[in-house]
Amino acid sequence: MSTAELTQTAVVNYAPEANSVELQDIPVPEIGPDEVLLEVSAVGVCGSDLHQWTADHSWPVNYPVVLGHEFAGTISKAGDLVKNWSIGDRVVSETAAIIDPDNPMSREGRYNLDPTRKGFGYGVNGAMTRFVRVPARCLHHVPDSLTLEKAALTEPCCVAYNAVVMNGDIQPGDRIVVFGPGPIGLLCAAMARLQGAEVAVVGLERDKGRLEIAERFYGCQPIIEGLDDWTLETDGLGVNGVVDAAGVSVTLKKSLEIVRPGGWISKVGWGPQPLGFSLDPLVQKNIRLQGSFSHNWPIWERVIRLLTTGQLNIEPIIGGIWSLSDWHTAFETMHSGEIVKAVLTP
Repeated sequence: MSTAELTQTAVVNYAPEANSVELQDIPVPEIGPDEVLLEVSAVGVCGSDLHQWTADHSWPVNYPVVLGHEFAGTISKAGDLVKNWSIGDRVVSETAAIIDPDNPMSREGRYNLDPTRKGFGYGVNGAMTRFVRVPARCLHHVPDSLTLEKAALTEPCCVAYNAVVMNGDIQPGDRIVVFGPGPIGLLCAAMARLQGAEVAVVGLERDKGRLEIAERFYGCQPIIEGLDDWTLETDGLGVNGVVDAAGVSVTLKKSLEIVRPGGWISKVGWGPQPLGFSLDPLVQKNIRLQGSFSHNWPIWERVIRLLTTGQLNIEPIIGGIWSLSDWHTAFETMHSGEIVKAVLTP
């Protein structure tokens, strides 16, 4: 019996309206000659999954689509042209499911910026199911000492690495503000701490639990009120850099206010709202405003090493592991802010 004759249960986003997500039976995919069939062991719930569930996202989606782009598992089947991979290998997958190898960005090794790129969970079927079809070029080995539940969260760690290490400019002793104590914000704070920065994480009253994680496990200053005072504590000019992981207009406006002349802002949070304010401070203070999107091969290899060695501890952000059938509870629990990160297992 071919895999096309088999079915599996999947978390499917089937329409652009809010709450258009449900469990459906879908075919187990057939793979091409340069692809593998990956048996999913764990898949992280991303904020973008929640945004598609609540229909407040700002990116195109190919409906219907299986959600999930943060995943790890084992190779169940490999295409005829796949080299250096074997059935049973423990792997984690990048998110760029479809790229144009001839696009200039792909040729530069920055395929994450290829305008034709399509990712798992919105452009093609993702991993909130048992089996997912993955191009072999997306795979990375997972060391035996790293659990697949933790390996599944390599992707958001790579987002944070790109936002802070690649698109930020931190020197030991810098003072950095991170807006938004969600998964990406907390991971950005952890990355900044690894680089020797003093970090404040800013949130709202409802974020107290997440802010406590930032303080207890990552040594950050939690801030709900008093941000201006903290940013002016040293020489009164502001902080060296800001990571905007919140994605709302007010945080970008505030970033421009609190960063020192010659400082930088790395914007990684998405938000469809118009700005509604002047960018003159960007000019007057000679600020570098940098967008940050996705990641590429060398970032993944470095992050896997950080996770394997324990230099980057992601255990504090994992709020629970749910079965695929309990996806709605996992989504609700994470969306409420009760936990930072939910993980599903098929």
